[in-house]
Amino acid sequence: MERIETSILKNLIYNEEYSRKVIPFIKPEYFEQRSEKVIFEEITNFIVKYGSAITIEALNIETENRTDLTENEIKEIRELNSSFEETVVENQWLLDSTEKWCRDRAIYLALMESISLADGKDESKGRDAIPSILSDALSVSFDNHIGHDYLNDYEERYESYHRKEDKIPFDLEFFNKVTKGGLPNKTLNIALAGTGVGKSLFMCHVASSVLLQGKNVLYITLEMAEEKIAERIDANLLNVNIQNIIDIPKPMFGTKVTNLTRKTQGQLIIKEYPTASAHSGHFKALLNELALKKSFKPDIIFVDYLNICASSRYRANANVNSYSYIKAIAEELRGLAVEANLPIVSATQTTRSGYGSSDVDLTDTSESFGLPATADLMFALISTEELEGLNQIMVKQLKNRYNDPTIYKRFVVGIDRAKMRLYDCEQSAQQDIVDSGQEEEYNIEDKKHTKSFAEFKF
Repeated sequence: MERIETSILKNLIYNEEYSRKVIPFIKPEYFEQRSEKVIFEEITNFIVKYGSAITIEALNIETENRTDLTENEIKEIRELNSSFEETVVENQWLLDSTEKWCRDRAIYLALMESISLADGKDESKGRDAIPSILSDALSVSFDNHIGHDYLNDYEERYESYHRKEDKIPFDLEFFNKVTKGGLPNKTLNIALAGTGVGKSLFMCHVASSVLLQGKNVLYITLEMAEEKIAERIDANLLNVNIQNIIDIPKPMFGTKVTNLTRKTQGQLIIKEYPTASAHSGHFKALLNELALKKSFKPDIIFVDYLNICASSRYRANANVNSYSYIKAIAEELRGLAVEANLPIVSATQTTRSGYGSSDVDLTDTSESFGLPATADLMFALISTEELEGLNQIMVKQLKNRYNDPTIYKRFVVGIDRAKMRLYDCEQSAQQDIVDSGQEEEYNIEDKKHTKSFAEFKF
């Protein structure tokens, strides 16, 4: 197996993008073997002097021109140089591995120096230098970004304003309007609803629509069995009444799934955990396992549902209040979304007073008000007898970091519980909802202020 030092030196020669990123952070003393240290010095000297990568021939010549090497050392270096061959390697893995190696070597060398100082073997430094030596070693990182300079980084800021954000769109018109086109990466999005209103139905529907977009979906369930979630998604995607799925002959069922496979390049993985037993650490391990065993990297994760997850910060049955516990779960899930660079969609229960209410509010969030404080998007799913009779469900925005939550604060979507589907309602269904901003969508391009200050009465 090739040593990481060999991979580093080889890619410093053949991979210009890699070399420019890592050379400022690698020190010659990180290399244990003298021959590797010399090769690194010659590679970096050449790049600094000529601004381009060194060739094997030039490397051999520069090595032979050195006066601090013996014949055996030059021979050993030439043999090592001749073993370098250009190979294809995943760039991010190489950068991560190099960063880890640099940090490990820096810590090792710092420990050795600290032991020497503790024994009084270095007259130039005292023991007081040990903390700073260890601190410098622990801070070794390839990330040289230490903050946004407001005055100097204006170009970068301007570009960010005009960069199209990568989002996962809904197949529901009003959800796209209130989120400005869909769910961005690194976000936690929460549906609030009472028991039986449609939390799982909502998530199964959105998971199905994202799969049809050709994206990879991971659905984590802590409430229902994997087969039950799959059954709901079957009803949605195969356009079959959920009660009738069991009656479909196997050949017909296989044909429907095969036809579905042709429509999408995405994958849907459903993973079940026992209730209240899994936390973000388990989900992170699952992501690693899926990447290793199935080469599967999700574009979005659904967690059904947040309140019955565990927290990695608190032991099971720990004496902790529900506010802190649920807030911790929400923060850990949002941290996972940031780390995995994708949106996470989950749900939470309403309180007893919120159940059956026709106007659910943030205060109706069960167990912890820390959850809406952490979420990027939070909306209530509201069902009444009247709405049920119309096959509709009302959505009320509770918190929205993507858009102004007062625009389309309430809207309705159609619901087909038999096929576990949501669908857009006719515009006339929205007009009965009294809501600020409901009459027309706010558009910065064509909505102009027509009043002047003179028209205001004091």
